[in-house]
Amino acid sequence: MVPVRTCIGSRRRAPRSSLLRVVARGDQVVPDPKAVMPGRGAWLTPTVDAYETAVSRRAFRRALRLDREPDTSAVREHIRALDPSDTTEQAERLMDN
Repeated sequence: MVPVRTCIGSRRRAPRSSLLRVVARGDQVVPDPKAVMPGRGAWLTPTVDAYETAVSRRAFRRALRLDREPDTSAVREHIRALDPSDTTEQAERLMDN
């Protein structure tokens, strides 16, 4: 059985392998692509749309149980560094399953 997680941005369920885990480090949220960092994590579809939705919904703060809005710029830069066409198509393909 494949582990399934829910994206904090789109609220869609997808296989864990297709999502990006993020972790709070102080007042900053950092990407955890290998999903091995200690601490509470949240899962995000690695697309700019899902990231922006999560920011507008204040989902990072809620999912990571933080006292104030965190700095999520490291996550944004990580997502933008990925190949945009590949990530969007892959995410859409996996979400349709």
